[in-house]
Amino acid sequence: MIHTVHATHIGNVRSVNEDLSWVGRIKPGGYTLGIVADGMGGHLAGDTASRLTVETIVADLGGLEAGLSPEACGAALSDAILHANEVVHRQGESDIRYHNMGTTVVAVLLSGTEGVIAHIGDSRAYKITAEGIERLTDDHTLVNELLKSGQISAKEAGSHPRRNVLTRALGTDAEVKVDLDRLALASGEALILCSDGLSNFVAESEMLRTVLKSGEALEDRAHKLIRMALNSGGDDNITVALFENGRAGQDAATKEWVQ
Repeated sequence: MIHTVHATHIGNVRSVNEDLSWVGRIKPGGYTLGIVADGMGGHLAGDTASRLTVETIVADLGGLEAGLSPEACGAALSDAILHANEVVHRQGESDIRYHNMGTTVVAVLLSGTEGVIAHIGDSRAYKITAEGIERLTDDHTLVNELLKSGQISAKEAGSHPRRNVLTRALGTDAEVKVDLDRLALASGEALILCSDGLSNFVAESEMLRTVLKSGEALEDRAHKLIRMALNSGGDDNITVALFENGRAGQDAATKEWVQ
């Protein structure tokens, strides 16, 4: 049984929350869908890009039929994200107020406890197990490219002046590539989807320690992650969605917290 919660906070500095999350059950197929989008482009544009992205993906997958294979689920999720890219790019091209707007996106589509992760940009997915935390996504950023090519160290990457420059985003170009990865959650395991407002301010070790506290409600753990990011600076919007394969006999729930 998958338990879910998603939370967002404007942060300590920003005047607009350009992040947007959505988590819910898709009927009649019975799937669990989760999305985190971190918009960019300034006032109006960033929050418009994230809103259009989430609305398009949810609408496209709303009638997904039951019993699809993992490959079919991946194709459906990828198609929905590519459609969102078309919608956001077209709006940016047609209205000067939204010129060059874009967004990151990380999404999960689960059938039971198995499914697929899709992402563009630097919003991340992490898998939490008793053995540790595993990052499931690869940042589409200039700094990550420099790091992978050996031009900078991990320490240098953390403070690089261009660490927020994306090499791939949704909506900024007419065509974009979606990265897909399979996912399975065993009993007690959890998934984090988050914007960089969380991952830039909360260490992976702290995410692991917080999410593994199974004695606390999932909602409380999500709120604690938000507070940790705020206490560490919080100069960006902060969004997190948690998914946990809970114990048998528990009721699944989807809760949202926005501030």
